[in-house]
Amino acid sequence: MGKVYFIGAGPGDPELITVKGQRIIREAGLVLYAGSLVPEAVIAEASPDARIENSAAMSLEETNSIMIEYALKGNIVARVHTGDPSLYGAVQEQARLLKQSSIEYEVIPGVTSACAAAAASSASFTVPSGTQTLIITRMEGRTPVPQSESLEKLAMHGSAMAIYLSAGNPSRIQEELVKGGMGPETPVIIGYRIGWPEEKSVETTLSNLAATAEENGFKRQTIFLILPGKNKETESLLYDSGFTHMFRKGED
Repeated sequence: MGKVYFIGAGPGDPELITVKGQRIIREAGLVLYAGSLVPEAVIAEASPDARIENSAAMSLEETNSIMIEYALKGNIVARVHTGDPSLYGAVQEQARLLKQSSIEYEVIPGVTSACAAAAASSASFTVPSGTQTLIITRMEGRTPVPQSESLEKLAMHGSAMAIYLSAGNPSRIQEELVKGGMGPETPVIIGYRIGWPEEKSVETTLSNLAATAEENGFKRQTIFLILPGKNKETESLLYDSGFTHMFRKGED
């Protein structure tokens, strides 16, 4: 019996996949990748003997059928998803079908676009003596979002936010965050196709979020980082010479 690996391929940069994920792709007899979001460069090291299929046009039943077929033949199956499989992925329903067929599977984490976008702009979600919380969310579209998790309600926390899958309506993002009490000068980073050759990061403020997105033509594969602590000039206690911890006694 073979095994299915759900692999987080990262945001697009083939060097941002984990070592383990890349090893599984090399060993796989079937590489099934989400071609609409995962560039071919990520799977370039697949074996020349492997079957490689783009799942972009496939249904859940079709992807399940081909994975089971190859696993039953004793093959390693690399199911390659964008970002990290635990965020806005379709792993849960795929795993459920594999369980029903007694197929073993494992999930390999990946770099999600929120972290990649923050790194591309040298930004931090949390800051000393400031926000210590990151909210990862999306705006309601064809996929419903619980009313208790609306952007307006989440914005009331004043925490850092990473907003996925919402580029189709930047005006509404801006409107809901302002309604939730976030100030118009709140720093915002908009990341477009982060990790791809054409990646672009633009820094703006909440009051200019919609205009900036529209001016740059950011319509898809865009993430919005809301960073209320970005411009705070505070320092961590960890490296303060007067701070004592288990590895160092602070100066008197």
